[in-house]
Amino acid sequence: MKMEEELLAIIEKNSRIDLKELAVILGVAEIDVVNTLQKMEEEGVVCGYHTMINWEKTSIEKVTALIEVRVTPQRGQGFDNIAERIYKYPEVQSVYLISGGYDLLVTLEGKTLREVSSFVSDKLSTLDTVLSTATHFILKKYKDHGTILNLKIEDEREIVTP
Repeated sequence: MKMEEELLAIIEKNSRIDLKELAVILGVAEIDVVNTLQKMEEEGVVCGYHTMINWEKTSIEKVTALIEVRVTPQRGQGFDNIAERIYKYPEVQSVYLISGGYDLLVTLEGKTLREVSSFVSDKLSTLDTVLSTATHFILKKYKDHGTILNLKIEDEREIVTP
């Protein structure tokens, strides 16, 4: 595996890893890691560094929904313009072009079910190329981005009986 591929695999799992530690793992000089990361950031390969939060363990109320959207693609532009219009809304977390019965999958967050529903009915569904939507609320996350969120900790103590 090339150094760049290995570097990407490591930072995808742990973006907070120390650059010196990365250099040791990869068997290269720290300056090579710094230069490679900078180059990949400039080229848009590395697009950002994010922290995954288990919101259920906080007092913050947050609702996440997956919205399937069926649209009419625009001549010569396909789905790009409508996807751009949708991802510019601040509530929208992600937009994907998907296969199947719908064209786009939109992930968005709000404070309440009503807030998310209002966004879908007032903003998303009213866009001129949107034919239909289907909203799915996330009730509980078990695993996100490869990380198990509610890992069960098993008691490893031995049972002592008299």
